[in-house]
Amino acid sequence: MSKSQRPAAPTPAPAHGPMLHPDVARRWQLLAITVVIGWLIWLLAPVLMPFAFAAMLAYLGDPLADRLERLGLGRSLAVSIVFIALLLIAAGALLLLVPLISRQVENVVQNMPRYVEWAKGTALPWLQAKLHLDPGTFDTDRVIAAIKEHMGSIGEVIGKLSRSGVGIVMELTNVVLIPVVAFYLLRDWDRLMAWFDRMLPRSIEPTIAYLAREADHVLGAFVRGQLLVMAALGVFYGGALSLIAGLSVGPLIGMVAGLLSFVPYLGFIVGFGAAIIAALVQYGDWTHVLLVIGVFTLGQLLEGYVLVPKLVGDKIGLHPVAVIFAVLAGGYLFGFLGVLLALPAASVILVLLRYLAERYKQSELYTEQGPEDPVLAEVEVTVNAAGHTASTETVVIKRAAGDADHAAGDDPDKPARS
Repeated sequence: MSKSQRPAAPTPAPAHGPMLHPDVARRWQLLAITVVIGWLIWLLAPVLMPFAFAAMLAYLGDPLADRLERLGLGRSLAVSIVFIALLLIAAGALLLLVPLISRQVENVVQNMPRYVEWAKGTALPWLQAKLHLDPGTFDTDRVIAAIKEHMGSIGEVIGKLSRSGVGIVMELTNVVLIPVVAFYLLRDWDRLMAWFDRMLPRSIEPTIAYLAREADHVLGAFVRGQLLVMAALGVFYGGALSLIAGLSVGPLIGMVAGLLSFVPYLGFIVGFGAAIIAALVQYGDWTHVLLVIGVFTLGQLLEGYVLVPKLVGDKIGLHPVAVIFAVLAGGYLFGFLGVLLALPAASVILVLLRYLAERYKQSELYTEQGPEDPVLAEVEVTVNAAGHTASTETVVIKRAAGDADHAAGDDPDKPARS
C-alpha cells in the first residue's frame, strides 16, 4: 500500500480533563441544590417565619380536609370548614388564655417583692451555708440592681419598638399573613405536592416518594400527638397546682410547663422548679412543697404511661436526645424559625438514617465475607458397623458453597459421615 493509500492517523481528542461518571455528576448536582436551598433558608429566616407557621397549620389541617373530601364535599368547601374550625379554636383559646395570663402576670408582679425577700433572706444564705461560700459571693443588692437595669433596658427596647411604625406594621403583617397563607396552602396542598412530585428527577422520584411517605408518618404522628400531650399537661399541671397545692400562680406555671413539654423533660424541670419556689415563697412550709412534688410525680406518670402511649405512640422513633439536639441546633442556626422546623427536620433526618442503614445492610460492604478457616469443627464419633467392632474416628466438618462438607479422617477414600 502506498503512502497515499494509507489511512490517516487519528487526530487525538482535545484534552478537557477527566470526565465525571454520570451518576457522580448527578449526585454532585443534587448536593449543590441542597446546599443552595439550605443557604437561602438561613438567609431568609426572618421573612420565612410566618410562611413556615402557616405551612405547619396547613399540614395539620390537610388530613381533615381530605376526609371531608372523601365524604363528598368539594375541596374549597372542605378547606373552608377546616379553616373556620381552626379560627374558632384559636379565638376561643385567646379569649380564655389572654385574661388568665394577664391576671397571672399581675400576680407575679405584685408578689415580686416577696420573691426578692425570700431570695435574699432564705435561698442565698442557705446556698452560702451548704456550699461553704464566702459571704460576699452573693451580693444580692448588686444582683438586684443588675436585674433592674436589664429590665429597664428591655423596657426601653420594647418601648422603642412599640413606638416604631415599621415594627408595628411588620408585626401586624405577620399576624395577618399567617391565616391568609395557611388558607391558600391548605386549599392547594394536594396540588403543590403533585407539582413537587413532577419536578423531582425521575431517577430519584421513587426513593424521594418513599422517604416522604415515611417522614409524613413519623412527623404527623409525633406532631399531632405531641400537641395534644402539651395541651393535656398544661391543663393538668395548671389545675392541680391551683386546686391541690393552692398556688396562686399555678395556672401560669402549668401553661409554661405544658408548652415546654415538647422538649423532653424541659417542661418538667422548668415547671417543677418554678412551682417549688412559688410554694416556698407563698407558704414557706414543707407540706405544700410535698404537694407540688406529688403533682409533678403524678404528671410524669400520666405523661409516660397514658398520654404519650395513647396519643403519640411508641413506634415514632424520635429519641428524646434527638429532639433536644434538633431544637437546640435549629434555634442556634435559624432562630425561632429553626425551632419551628426542628421537629420536621428531625423526622426527615431520622427517615434518611433508617434508609441509609437499610441500604448499608444490603451492600457488599456489609454482606461480603472475608476468607475464613474452612474447618468449622472436629468431632469424634463412634462407628459401629454390623458385625464389626466399634471404633472412634475424627470427622472434620468443612465449609462448602452450599451445605457442609463432611470428610472422615484424613483418608479421602473413606465415606463422608454425618
